[in-house]
Amino acid sequence: MKAKYFYPAVATVLLILSGAVAAQDDQMNWSSLTQEQRQVLGPLAENWDTLPVERRARLVDGASRWSKMDTEDRSAARERFQSWQNLSDDERTAIRDRYNQFQRLAPGEKERIRNNFRRFRDMPADRRQQLRERYRNMTPDQRQKVRDRLRQRQRQQDRPRTGDRPPR
Repeated sequence: MKAKYFYPAVATVLLILSGAVAAQDDQMNWSSLTQEQRQVLGPLAENWDTLPVERRARLVDGASRWSKMDTEDRSAARERFQSWQNLSDDERTAIRDRYNQFQRLAPGEKERIRNNFRRFRDMPADRRQQLRERYRNMTPDQRQKVRDRLRQRQRQQDRPRTGDRPPR
């Protein structure tokens, strides 16, 4: 009795899902793009319909972001892209791996890293260079000890102090 209703229900769901995928695919056709998006994505026009739908969606999002950028932002984006293109495959893989590793971190750990980066970025250039040189000259063991000390210091700062506790 249950099978009598189960198979038609599954068939209906599959039809709906296939329709949704087809609709998404239709929305990503070259002719459905705006003139601005087609202009940005022009080099891909010939192969557009052969690209996977997910990739087309990412490219459309990127084209939309590009159209909203001012000249300075576009110039910076071009420079970053050129730098990326100049990297070796191994370097790109290492960067992707570090990015994925960062994405798997706990939110608090990500925030700690972002704060450290901001603090480093806001230092005077000569101080940043000093720290880079000092770090380059360390052995791997020394580097690990520095990272461990920084983590411990951060944990201590995050922990509420006894005087900070609310009264009972």
